[in-house]
Amino acid sequence: MLAEERIHAALNHKEADRVPFTDNLWATTIERWRREGLPPGVAPEDYFEFEIAQFGPDTSFMLPKVIIDETDEYIIFTDESGATLKNWKHSTSTPELIAFHLTTRERWEELKGNLVFKKRRIKWKDDRPRLKKAHKKGLFTTFSTGIGYDRFSTIMGPMTLLPALLTDPDWITEIFSAHFKLVLECAEEMFGMGYDFDGAFVFDDLGYKNGPFFSTALYREILQPHHRRLCDFFHARGRKVILHSCGNVRAHIPALIEAGFDCLQPLEVKAGMDILELKKEYGDVLAFMGGIDVRKMSHPDPAVIEDEIREKVTFAKKGGGYIYHSDHSVPDDVSLDRFRRIRELVLKHGSYSSPHLY
Repeated sequence: MLAEERIHAALNHKEADRVPFTDNLWATTIERWRREGLPPGVAPEDYFEFEIAQFGPDTSFMLPKVIIDETDEYIIFTDESGATLKNWKHSTSTPELIAFHLTTRERWEELKGNLVFKKRRIKWKDDRPRLKKAHKKGLFTTFSTGIGYDRFSTIMGPMTLLPALLTDPDWITEIFSAHFKLVLECAEEMFGMGYDFDGAFVFDDLGYKNGPFFSTALYREILQPHHRRLCDFFHARGRKVILHSCGNVRAHIPALIEAGFDCLQPLEVKAGMDILELKKEYGDVLAFMGGIDVRKMSHPDPAVIEDEIREKVTFAKKGGGYIYHSDHSVPDDVSLDRFRRIRELVLKHGSYSSPHLY
């Protein structure tokens, strides 16, 4: 069975031959695996046969990228949306947010004309060979980009965006509307150019360890209409939509279902997202992807991750609706051999031909 068929089955709550297998890796994890024997020139997603291939446009403000400082350890730069970030080169970390340009309505007025569609937002020259390869291998291809709160928290900074959701919702609604319009224009163009996507995989982090960043009522008022617009666009073309949202977003799940999302990822365990509970409560209407605790992957006792996968995958796969993924991204304390074992365990316990141990 091809990967695209396997993932279509999972998203449609049907049992295929086995649970689909895909994951995300930190750059430092790949560096470690190269030292441990990952063959030169072989991408880890090919080596481990990940089943999703993502393609996305440039939906930034298309400002010049400026390097401010660079050492052997880090790089500080202003990105294409005017945010100043610090990236560490040899450690597993998200970028440090340092400063932001888009912090006032006046600056929005200056910049909003940049959020228009241009052909160069589509990376066709680079994507075409990747797309051809993905189709040849039968992978599940997705339109992928950052949207909504997550996208603009890194452009405006959370200390500007969060208060503005309450004090100036019309402004934030205008920003979201402009960006979602651009996103869908890019998607329309990419479909027309030959990106025959199997689905969409969009990123909008809405929570932290203890819960959502803002209330579900506020989500329904300001962000849900734009999420629904995106889901309607892809559903009209027969495509499912996967939402990536880190943190504890359990309170938002009914509203996310209302918006039209078909699958939720990555189910961050340390934030309280339990795949066993979520599958019981929402598994008839929402598929899930993730929920395997990365903290257990590197435990000295291999039985810890073996128990984690056996319990969760065996239960979550019942009736379809589950795709394997870590609960965030595989960190660099996980060895190449350990991840090989993780894949073996997922294929074993994720098989639908083996006895069900529910």
